Amino acid sequence: MVEDRIPGHGEYKVPGGKLVVADLAVRNGWLADVSISGDFFLQPDEALASINSALEGLPDESSHSAMAGAVRSGLDADVVMFGFSPEAVATAVRRALARATTWTDHEWEIIPPTPLSTHMHVALDEVLAEAVGNGSRKPTLRFWEWESPSVVIGGFQSLQNEVDPEGAQRHSVTVVRRVTGGGAMFMEHGNAITYSLYLPQSLVDGLSFEDSYPFLDAWVMEALEALGIKAWYQPLNDIATDQGKIGGAAQKRFGNGGMLHHVTMSYDINADKMTDVLRIGKEKLSGKGISSAKKRVDPLRRQTGLSRETILDTMVSTFASRYGAKVTGISPEELAEAESRIETKFGTLAWLNRVP
Repeated sequence: MVEDRIPGHGEYKVPGGKLVVADLAVRNGWLADVSISGDFFLQPDEALASINSALEGLPDESSHSAMAGAVRSGLDADVVMFGFSPEAVATAVRRALARATTWTDHEWEIIPPTPLSTHMHVALDEVLAEAVGNGSRKPTLRFWEWESPSVVIGGFQSLQNEVDPEGAQRHSVTVVRRVTGGGAMFMEHGNAITYSLYLPQSLVDGLSFEDSYPFLDAWVMEALEALGIKAWYQPLNDIATDQGKIGGAAQKRFGNGGMLHHVTMSYDINADKMTDVLRIGKEKLSGKGISSAKKRVDPLRRQTGLSRETILDTMVSTFASRYGAKVTGISPEELAEAESRIETKFGTLAWLNRVP
């Protein structure tokens, strides 16, 4: 027989909405004594008892979608939920069960900008995300730094459609493929700001893919605001201001529970060189705010008037103060594993040409 579990308490603040609180116990693997509360609005009042009843007796291992579905099915069609939803209730319940987590449930670390080869950067993204998933590394924010000019193409992009081989050779550009989807990135030392978040998937439990992007980058918006930039997410994965796009994000979730979320923001890019290396169509150019008369793409430099180092320092300090993160480094074992994956995967022609 499964022993009773100590009563759980979980809280979830709906982005732009209200606080939902779940108090409950687990008896023999089933939810018991469920009590949902919060500063939300609900009509009629009796619907609160229906929410509690819908959750009572569910297996404690129920998925987020199963819990949200049970709540939705337990409510009459005329019930009005204002400031919360069945999904928000399910997230609070899973947090009470320690199946969903919050930022403060984790000890965070920061790896400051470290010059590495581009192959090493993309290999480390896989290695460190898996390390967080298996518990050998704490959740981590890592900033990239570039050793040489590079193009990083998305995991599902066609190499021949995205990169001009003659332009790449002319500018001594290294081309690599990353594990996440999204578009190609042209990188040189000092021209962009790129960071990766390695986290447990429990942190985004219950969030849609679309909602997880702004959730994971709320600290970035705070840092940009401190620098005088009002930025927001433009679904699905673009970071924008009233002057246009400044960056883009991509994600990958791993089978062991780890997750990668990374972002690149333009600081000061040579647009002529970029378009010589990348096969960028007119439609993409219009979205990037590039015209034939422009020689550089410099949203962060232009909009802040600050050095790249100052912007990086603000981002690091914002994340550290918000989440209590401590500076750390990459272990010799992690570097060795990344080197191994370069040899067997990221540095191979088979991986680079997986989509010809």
